[in-house]
Amino acid sequence: MKIDSLGDSALIINLADKISDSSGLLARVLSAAETIERAKLPGVIDVTSSYESVAVFFQITQLGPDFEDRIRALIASAGVRVSGKRRRVEIPVCYDEEFALDLKRVANHTSLTPDAIVALHSSAEYTVACIGFMPGFPFLAGLPQPLCVPRLESPRTKVSAGSVAIANAQAGVYPLESPGGWNVLGRTPLQLFRVNESPPTLLQPGDYVHFRRITRAEFDVFKQ
Repeated sequence: MKIDSLGDSALIINLADKISDSSGLLARVLSAAETIERAKLPGVIDVTSSYESVAVFFQITQLGPDFEDRIRALIASAGVRVSGKRRRVEIPVCYDEEFALDLKRVANHTSLTPDAIVALHSSAEYTVACIGFMPGFPFLAGLPQPLCVPRLESPRTKVSAGSVAIANAQAGVYPLESPGGWNVLGRTPLQLFRVNESPPTLLQPGDYVHFRRITRAEFDVFKQ
């Protein structure tokens, strides 16, 4: 465990070590983040996580002199726990050609048929590693190894909201229209970022995600 300052308002706790496997490390990070959040330490404003680290944001004037020691103790006690907050969320996806902008590219890269790609993508269980890039964008761990393909060489200037995509060893869903360089395999009619709801993001770190294939007609019904 390594703790570094991020300016005068945050700490970055890196939990990676030489023997860490990716799935075990992610589980440890999520458990540590939840443990720190649940402790409600004075001065802590927010706790966020990534694949290998936890960031603790704080109001420095409200911290006690032993703040970093308390953080270390909390992480040491966290271990790897199954959180009661983690949900299983099903995301419907239409993989029709009009939405699957890069399905043929992925097929050429992997030597898999489009149907095999969709079957692999929709049969896996993913874990939300973190939310970032834009409000509500989930970085999903658990992409089947045969689907690990590089990002586009030239990113698109516009990717539609709801686009379901993959890049390297990750899957994700674009909650808003934006530029992007991931390989788009389909589109979901669900809104992942809802500004008037609390919380505004459909998914949270630690949630389990499963993609379910739907038809174009079902997609249209969802959108109504």
